[in-house]
Amino acid sequence: MSYALIQDGTVVGPRADIGRSGLGVAVRAGAAKPDIATVDAFKRTLLAAKAVAYPGRGASGIYFVSLLDRMGIKAEMQGKLKPMEAEDTVEVVARGEADMVVVVATRISDVPGVDMVGPIPEELQTKIGFAAGLGASAKEPEVAKALIRFLTAPAAAATLRAKGVDPI
Repeated sequence: MSYALIQDGTVVGPRADIGRSGLGVAVRAGAAKPDIATVDAFKRTLLAAKAVAYPGRGASGIYFVSLLDRMGIKAEMQGKLKPMEAEDTVEVVARGEADMVVVVATRISDVPGVDMVGPIPEELQTKIGFAAGLGASAKEPEVAKALIRFLTAPAAAATLRAKGVDPI
């Protein structure tokens, strides 16, 4: 959540950090899960793929393309990359139109027809944060506060992890 929303009064009360999510990899359900445990293994997996989907717009897609450059494989990957619209980024893998997808892990959760392989190597990782705050125009402020308390409580950790979020 942007501090600007707090400063301009759109969000009232303190900011509550919930968790962070990094880039993850998924393959079609039932397909062999490739080795992505190390930078070299991830690099080999990308190079062996016929098609790799990723978000065509937004920070995670821009970051992924910059990683290819950083790993020295951007030119080799050019014909394999499938930049996708947000609503279809993971689903193309379920349909068999790409071998794998690299996207924020929360986007992989609950998409039928894909299996999460895991996060990209930590040395390459970037994280986005999830935070909550009470909207100044909330119609049910006590309910909103209860949801924020739930999301930041230890009891929510397993649910957050299952959805691709590392609780804070």
